[in-house]
Amino acid sequence: MIKITNLVKKYGKETVVSDLTLTVKKGTVFGFLGPNGAGKTTTIKMIVGLSQKSSGTVEIDGKDLSNLANRQNIGYMPEDPYFYEQLTAREFLAFMAGLFKGETRDISDTLDLVGLRHASDQKVGTFSKGMKQRLGLAQTIINEPEYIFMDEPLDGLDPIGRLEFKKIFLKLKAEGKTIFFNSHILSDVEEICDEIGIIFNGKLIYSGNLENFCKGTSLEKKFVETINKLSEKEQSDE
Repeated sequence: MIKITNLVKKYGKETVVSDLTLTVKKGTVFGFLGPNGAGKTTTIKMIVGLSQKSSGTVEIDGKDLSNLANRQNIGYMPEDPYFYEQLTAREFLAFMAGLFKGETRDISDTLDLVGLRHASDQKVGTFSKGMKQRLGLAQTIINEPEYIFMDEPLDGLDPIGRLEFKKIFLKLKAEGKTIFFNSHILSDVEEICDEIGIIFNGKLIYSGNLENFCKGTSLEKKFVETINKLSEKEQSDE
């Protein structure tokens, strides 16, 4: 289980994430939503330890992620993954696997899973945007993490690629993995997520069951209505 308690991020006097408390059940797919600038990426970076939180705690299965040793069981895919482009895909994954203790996934099987077996010995510098997204997913899961965090993982993929990624997410869920990802592609979130969280101006405004939030309408329609109402209220309060 992911347990986030009173998470705060400040830059000087500006509060970017405010008192965020959230629980994500183990073995679920959780979509973290919000308009641009809401604090999604900042939140996920604090969770995985890439950005220092101002206050609050992040625990996975009761272990504080402030402790570096407790991060061996997570995988993280940033919005713009970075690669050593002179390496081949296989060499890059071998390098990444070597950073972790314990068993890792078979490299050939992982490349096959993300649709890159045909390019396994191709240099990453020659990859397209979509191929790099696939390799980014491969490096995220190479250490067999129980908890997978991704920032806009479907960005840059064509419709076929998005469909394949969603199938992979559901396969990982079936293996017992917990998936937490940010996305602005709401139709995809609606298709695969069990629960969602919505952040607006750094504050969590909803967390829970997807169907309970939608109440018979589409996620996109309900989301837009909710954000518009909050924006209008904010403007009227000024």
